[in-house]
Amino acid sequence: MQRMATPKGPDFTKNLLFYGDNLEVMRKWIKDETVDLIYLDPPFNSNRTYNVLFKHKTGTEANAQITAFDDTWTWSQDDEQLYAELQAAGGRVADAITAMRQLIGPSDMLSYLVMMTARLIEMRRVLKSTGSLYLHCDPVASHYLKIPRMPFGPECPERDQLEAVLREERPEQVRAKP
Repeated sequence: MQRMATPKGPDFTKNLLFYGDNLEVMRKWIKDETVDLIYLDPPFNSNRTYNVLFKHKTGTEANAQITAFDDTWTWSQDDEQLYAELQAAGGRVADAITAMRQLIGPSDMLSYLVMMTARLIEMRRVLKSTGSLYLHCDPVASHYLKIPRMPFGPECPERDQLEAVLREERPEQVRAKP
């Protein structure tokens, strides 16, 4: 995976807001183990287009709207390239994503998983050992996203805590372990 040297520029002792693809930002600007908290609320692979709705100064709704983002995933050449990067890195994550490709093929869901896996790996790199990662996702995606969470390791307490929270909040959606 390509990691760019940290350029001179922003004063990282101040709070900063980056605009753009978080994968590019992490690779270009964020040093290893420098982040205390990551809150991730990624697209859910809902196959929907979300719009920004505008209002008049009076507060009444206007007909104007623009597309905020498409939450639709389709396997592409970019996904193939990112998949190849994950493969080149080797290890358990590469094994897991290879197994997923063998199971579901180069599909829309694999496109989503490859996108998320690359970002979760970078988040693990930038997160301090004492840091926390909060991942908000829907009940369907959460099961698929257990695979790319592997870089955090099976001993990661957040994995068990997250699953415990899901059990408490949505017991009907969590099956008992055999």
